[in-house]
Amino acid sequence: MEYRLAHLQERLAREGSGDMGIRLELRGGCLLLTGTVPSAAVRAEILRIVAETLPDVPVRGDIALTDHRAPDRPEEVS
Repeated sequence: MEYRLAHLQERLAREGSGDMGIRLELRGGCLLLTGTVPSAAVRAEILRIVAETLPDVPVRGDIALTDHRAPDRPEEVS
């Protein structure tokens, strides 16, 4: 399984927008993905690559999105 995870990490680096700080961890037969990506499209691409590379492994994706948009209103401070 370690070989398959290494292959997945290489593929994510090559096809998944480079190094995005995604951690892969096996826990009880499930692959846990954690980290932060810039958009929902990048997250979807990562999950697609994982599903293609490890179709027989259950996946839990705890991948957060960064928000690079400017605020649409002033912050209220009290």
